Amino acid sequence: MTQVCIVGASDVDLRYELLSRETSRAALATYDLHEPYENTVAVDTVSLGAAVSLLNDLNWYLVRFADAALIREPSISTTEWLSRELAGEVREGTRDPEETATHLRVYGLVADELVEPMYATRVGNTVPEYDLQVVDDSVVVRVTEAEFGD
Repeated sequence: MTQVCIVGASDVDLRYELLSRETSRAALATYDLHEPYENTVAVDTVSLGAAVSLLNDLNWYLVRFADAALIREPSISTTEWLSRELAGEVREGTRDPEETATHLRVYGLVADELVEPMYATRVGNTVPEYDLQVVDDSVVVRVTEAEFGD
């Protein structure tokens, strides 16, 4: 299963915003929603294509209410997420899945909340340790070169 995780902007209640609107509620109706991190909405989809398609359907809401949209595709990594843009490139065949691991956005995780992302480049197979503040853990997101440092 490919997982989609939408990260809400800090000033909104993402779940409320998505479920209070008819179009986004209808797009999410066939999925079991869960919240892996504070102020996120996540669903499991059948494929990378379905995940990207769902995010495309929700684009109007993502622009207004989300800070990020992430996809975890087990055939690429079981522990790291892909940014929406990077997942789209893989789906379209313009990016080889083996070439997705260089540029990273690493979020700190405090309790269940994602905190300020750190941008880093993977050296070998090593992910740099999150060092912007004291955190419980970190969440690694692979991004495109264009997104690197946004």
